[in-house]
Amino acid sequence: MTSLSGASALLALLVASTLAADFVTFGGQIFTPGFAILDAPQPGTPLGGNTIEVALDVSADGKLNLPPYDPDSPSLIHNITIFMYSYDTGRNFTITNGTAGENNASLGDIMLSEPGSTVKHVKWVWPDCLIGDGKPDSSDSDRGAYNISIRQNFRLNGEDHYTIFDVPISVTNSIDFVGNNPACDSVDNPLLTPEEINATAANSVGILFAPGDATVIQQTTASGVARPMLFEWRSVVVGLLALGGVHFISF
Repeated sequence: MTSLSGASALLALLVASTLAADFVTFGGQIFTPGFAILDAPQPGTPLGGNTIEVALDVSADGKLNLPPYDPDSPSLIHNITIFMYSYDTGRNFTITNGTAGENNASLGDIMLSEPGSTVKHVKWVWPDCLIGDGKPDSSDSDRGAYNISIRQNFRLNGEDHYTIFDVPISVTNSIDFVGNNPACDSVDNPLLTPEEINATAANSVGILFAPGDATVIQQTTASGVARPMLFEWRSVVVGLLALGGVHFISF
């Protein structure tokens, strides 16, 4: 059995070498460069149904206060926006940008949804050009490979950050017309190149609150009371995303 200190050292080395492109997971949760922890969907999942659901823990597993925040708190989430884009199809759909669209074609501020819950379940009706079943059947199909892009705008210990976290999924399962599917063009945006997005620079803060991270969250409550929180080491599973899929190394 690997010793605790030995596992810690090996884990730190692996995490440091894989932050840029791979996934760090524990108990099915995926850590991100921010306070949010992704519960669903898992990378590479084929999706369909009436809606796409993105489940996010927005409290760093209970370590960050929920809104309403003290506006002067050293740590808080300004907003979280979510997009779904594909370089194969050229589409860049808005799932939520903080302002609800007409008939919820795009969703409002997820931080204000499900008050009191640390997990926000973002349920978005698929746009009409994704209705169908199976893999793309023509070169002009909008179905196929996409990335769910989670953008976090937050303050950590007095320093503001904007980070980008992409999770690959495939739109290949059955999607039916449900009556309020938004028109694709109404939620589509210009697709930026990877160079224009520059996620590497945006994510220089690194994966936060992953196992082995001892970051102290400095924050005050709405009443102004200081509440430092320490993220302690736990045994983990590190999920490494490789070309052949997601691989897991256990300690």
